[in-house]
Amino acid sequence: MLVAGFSVGPLQSNCYLLARVSGGPCVVVDPGEGAAEPLAAALAEHGLTPAALLATHGHPDHVGGATAASERYGVPLGLHPADAEGYEGPWEPLAEGPLSVAGLTVGVLPLPGHTPGSVAFTVETDEGGRLVLTGDTLFAGSIGRTRDSGADLEKSLRTLLTLADNTVVLPGHGPATTLGRERAGNPHLPGAAR
Repeated sequence: MLVAGFSVGPLQSNCYLLARVSGGPCVVVDPGEGAAEPLAAALAEHGLTPAALLATHGHPDHVGGATAASERYGVPLGLHPADAEGYEGPWEPLAEGPLSVAGLTVGVLPLPGHTPGSVAFTVETDEGGRLVLTGDTLFAGSIGRTRDSGADLEKSLRTLLTLADNTVVLPGHGPATTLGRERAGNPHLPGAAR
């Protein structure tokens, strides 16, 4: 499986490309502000064509480049309806469950808290691994902030902690990690020793 990530925009948000192989269709996750040029370069480098654009949540640093990407590649953005207010590009509602796209099965896991419509995407790799793209809910060594319900965020983090320790976490900002590493050392997770 091909996974390519790069940071975009003033907040250095991570944008990811997921594909079974080079030279085919792919899923683009979180085409944020400033994504147009690096996205085009990464697609060209790997010979990929977007079959889906997906957003972990509706903040501009994660969807600010989605309208331009939709227009350029002819694909609407998959976005949870609770985060669609204010997004003006073409979009389709995301709901809990699996999506079959670009030869991949992508699970959609609602994780309200950072925003009402925050979601994570899970992907099983052909090699037997599992990825979870957590947006701004979980980072390496930290968690997302919330203006609304800290209780929602805590419940969402507990949901993530049901995944296996060897699950690779691809967060919305910063480096990749694993759930096992976060369970052992992230002081912000529910139940962590403080």
